[in-house]
Amino acid sequence: MDALILRLKKFFPASLHSRIFLTGGMVRDFLLGVACQDVDLAAAVTAAELASLGFRLVESKSTPNIYFSYRQEFGKIEVTRLESVEELTSDLFRRDFRVNAMAMSLDGALIDPLHGKADLEQRILSACTQTSITDDPLRIFRALRFECEGWHLDREAEALLVSLDWSDAFAAIPVERFSQEMLKALAKPEPAHFFRRMVEFEAGRNYLPEIFEMQQVIAGPPQHHPEGDLFTHSMQTLERMAALTDDVTGRFCALFHDLGKLYTPKDQHPKHHGHDALGASAADAFCKRLRLPSALQRALKATSKLHDTANKWEELRDSTKIRLAVDAVKGGIAEFLPLQVAADCGGKMPGWDEALRVAALNAAQLGIGREMLDNKEVPPEKLQQIIMQLRVEELRRSR
Repeated sequence: MDALILRLKKFFPASLHSRIFLTGGMVRDFLLGVACQDVDLAAAVTAAELASLGFRLVESKSTPNIYFSYRQEFGKIEVTRLESVEELTSDLFRRDFRVNAMAMSLDGALIDPLHGKADLEQRILSACTQTSITDDPLRIFRALRFECEGWHLDREAEALLVSLDWSDAFAAIPVERFSQEMLKALAKPEPAHFFRRMVEFEAGRNYLPEIFEMQQVIAGPPQHHPEGDLFTHSMQTLERMAALTDDVTGRFCALFHDLGKLYTPKDQHPKHHGHDALGASAADAFCKRLRLPSALQRALKATSKLHDTANKWEELRDSTKIRLAVDAVKGGIAEFLPLQVAADCGGKMPGWDEALRVAALNAAQLGIGREMLDNKEVPPEKLQQIIMQLRVEELRRSR
């Protein structure tokens, strides 16, 4: 923090130093001994002064406006502009939780009107005011995200969550804000906690109804799924995946790998024949509704389609293994598919790396000459059969 403050002093003119304060998460993280990823400031400076330093105004309908800049030596810098230094305390009171309502001057003095440091020492999340959560109900999900790394809502906040119906309030808030918190939660040490608490507080059904519906769906035949319902199975799969990788895409796909089981006819329960195809079909609309990145959409679609086959890896024919590898690469899930299998059913995929290598071999690398490729008498499907046969032979030689 000393080095960061020194860089900030060099960046901002000396005449502004007494009017600039580090705030929010970076102060909290500094007191916890955690490296700060972004710079969050409050500054009693004019818009013109910020513009002269390269900051641009970012207006928002649902959150306070900020001034933004990216600097190589800092990364992202976000500034909340204050009309005066005296307004700093009011700004801190408008924040979500007391641990995020501390500030620090460029001289290193801690400003803590709400006693957030005491909450920080106990890892408690206490709302700054009685209306902090109702002012912005998405703070509920921010709190649940914090709980994924060891924080705990205080009793007063929990009581408020269970006492109100939040559906109308959430309906007025863009789904993107929820999805941002969900993806951040998936990166934390205990991501399943986020979804369990959603269900506990009946919060967010309008954003993610699938999580709530999972409780009413049997996971599969009891001999394969003694855990019972699909929600429990999905949480367990996510927990196991989180222990294997920090990759958010892999964790997201592990959580929703059985999305298709929500759509299998009930007369087919406890089995879910065809749930892989149903999940792949549902993945596009599911991800688009949540405004998720296209890479996540592609990965979930591939995981839904391929995971059931991958779970049977050691029973598959060599040609099927190679096709699985080709499809996994196309879906962007090749790196974590074996982890998905381990998290889902405790299975293994020995030889997966070799299957990926063989699946990547092109016609020339397989020894197919130009004359065959250009021979119009060889139908495309026949050529593909030849390529597959050569790949299978290469896979078998590599063992």
